Amino acid sequence: MAIVYLSLGSNKGDRIGYIQQATSLLGAVDGVSIIRTSAFYETEPWNMHSDVWFVNAVVEAKTTLPPQKLLEECQRIEEQLGRKRNSSNNSYEDRTIDIDILFYGKEIINEENLTIPHKYLHLRAFTLVPLLELIPDFEHPVLHKSIIELHNDLENPEMVFLYGTRVEI
Repeated sequence: MAIVYLSLGSNKGDRIGYIQQATSLLGAVDGVSIIRTSAFYETEPWNMHSDVWFVNAVVEAKTTLPPQKLLEECQRIEEQLGRKRNSSNNSYEDRTIDIDILFYGKEIINEENLTIPHKYLHLRAFTLVPLLELIPDFEHPVLHKSIIELHNDLENPEMVFLYGTRVEI
């Protein structure tokens, strides 16, 4: 059984509702058990142009699913919740839900459709801040730095607020 960390984000429609639904649907997948979730954070869009900020959270779960099967389930849930992927371009777009596998235990996976640890997690405050809440001392298996160190290394982090407040994290 592996411990996994999944990033959930939404900036379209009922942002909180989509994250809550995605968490419930993930917990209903055979072979996935939700352990805990971070708080919700309102975050500035990263590397995209949008007027709507995201709500993000990180989910910690136990799973017996292999990484590719977990990815399939995440994408199935995204589709179920109305996620539309524009295959004609690689730019980021507003979305009802986005589910990314950040860590799958300490595994390192580099496949055509799956990179674990997530290739951008160390550049994004919206993934690092919720991870700080859950696993601040966890060591990134490729970069060999803790979540705290990765967060401290951010050069120009996007704005991240605890949802419902305007206190910068």
